[in-house]
Amino acid sequence: MMDLTILMPCRNEEAAVGQCLDDARSFLSRCALDGEILVVDNGSADRSAQIAAEHGARVVAESRPGYGAAIRKGLECAEGSVIIIGDCDTTYDFANLENIYEPLAKGKCDFVIGDRFAGGIENGAMPWSHRIGVKALSALGRLVTGTNVRDFHCGLRGITRDAVQKLNFQTIGMDFASEMIVLAARNRLRIRQVPVPLRRCEKHRKSKLRAIPDGFRHLRILLRHMRRSGSE
Repeated sequence: MMDLTILMPCRNEEAAVGQCLDDARSFLSRCALDGEILVVDNGSADRSAQIAAEHGARVVAESRPGYGAAIRKGLECAEGSVIIIGDCDTTYDFANLENIYEPLAKGKCDFVIGDRFAGGIENGAMPWSHRIGVKALSALGRLVTGTNVRDFHCGLRGITRDAVQKLNFQTIGMDFASEMIVLAARNRLRIRQVPVPLRRCEKHRKSKLRAIPDGFRHLRILLRHMRRSGSE
């Protein structure tokens, strides 16, 4: 089994995916890791899949639309003992993943979640309305899961292959980000938070985030966990 899979869900990111892959490959090379970069193409209508392959990624397709569907497909196909998940839109720093990879590889935790508020958010990288929403939903998430996770929606996170086997995912949309933490808490995974910077997207692209409907989906996941916990 190889050391690491860097997993990137991708839909219509032809302007950004190449740079993200080059950065990720530089990390694997610099740290001398036996690893792969796995891109899950989620119905792209542009050249994302072709560009990803040209930049050395292993590309698989997921026909079901949705952020969660793409990541679940990637988790099924990943060959690394550690899996790092990140959006391929240039907002995350794939060239410097040590603080996510090392605690997982050394057995210090099972799941690492990035904290953008601790790592610093570049001007223009996240609208104030989204910051408020993420902080409010994360506060509720801490309450219902009993964790101290400050950023439930960070798109840069890592998990061990063994831990993935314990999690029974159900969602296929953006609410997957919250479900992953809920299931990690329910299965008593060792969770660690690390600061990660959030950069303003350098490429022209259309955002896939739908703030209000996606926010309600995150809320539904948390409330469902609250009801389940209350009945146990």
